[in-house]
Amino acid sequence: MKKNRAFLKWAGGKFPLLEEIKNHLPEGECLVEPFVGAGSVFLNTDYQRYVLADINRDLIELYNIVKLRTDDYIRESRKLFCETSNRAEAYYSLRSEFNLCRDDFRRAQLFLYLNRHGYNGLCRYNQSGEFNVPFGRYRRPYFPENELYHFAERAQNATFLCQSYADSMSGLAPGAVVYCDPPYAPLSATANFTAYHTNSFSMQQQQHLARLAETLKSEKIPVLISNHDTALTRVWYQQAKLHVVRVRRSISSNGGTRNKVNELLALYQP
Repeated sequence: MKKNRAFLKWAGGKFPLLEEIKNHLPEGECLVEPFVGAGSVFLNTDYQRYVLADINRDLIELYNIVKLRTDDYIRESRKLFCETSNRAEAYYSLRSEFNLCRDDFRRAQLFLYLNRHGYNGLCRYNQSGEFNVPFGRYRRPYFPENELYHFAERAQNATFLCQSYADSMSGLAPGAVVYCDPPYAPLSATANFTAYHTNSFSMQQQQHLARLAETLKSEKIPVLISNHDTALTRVWYQQAKLHVVRVRRSISSNGGTRNKVNELLALYQP
């Protein structure tokens, strides 16, 4: 079966792990994703309904606009993918426009432009909430028209919400299945936690997420969590059934250094 790619580039995206994730995702009526990211799992599974959440307002507004104003969005966004826009001075000018912009439709166009023209497809904000990823210097950034149309078609069965993981995991009805892809725990005690939006995802939040999964399991709602395989994550997920998978990841500041590391899929199955 052909795998469908997301229209956004996304650091830590789940495209390489799709088959493993699908093998361990329980059946159900509605898939809930509290950390939807680029949406690779959503795009490659077959639940009746989806509730897709993230704390990044820009991401959720973008998804709702792609869902509801598909043709307008694609027509206007394509204009930013031209030779004159693929220069450092144009990039930084459009990045500044994005940080000042209050119009959701224009902001969504600029978000896609920045995602495809910025360094490594990173999504990063400073403490003031300003997008601060540098120019990526790609020869010809790809405009993902087919991926946008496919996302919009799939999105008709999805609800997109800007909210915390705790809110996304509360009040769930029977038939729900939860897949959590939180910002990953550090590979070592000295490594920094992955910066996510304007805040870091702390060790306390990692532990809280595991406790919420245990609670949902007791309420007969299955939860699957992906994370690095470390001594800490094995302690956090000790109430789950653990599956180890190998995935190629960049594990240094040098993007060319990509080694395979172990990751965990922690399944809380009622």
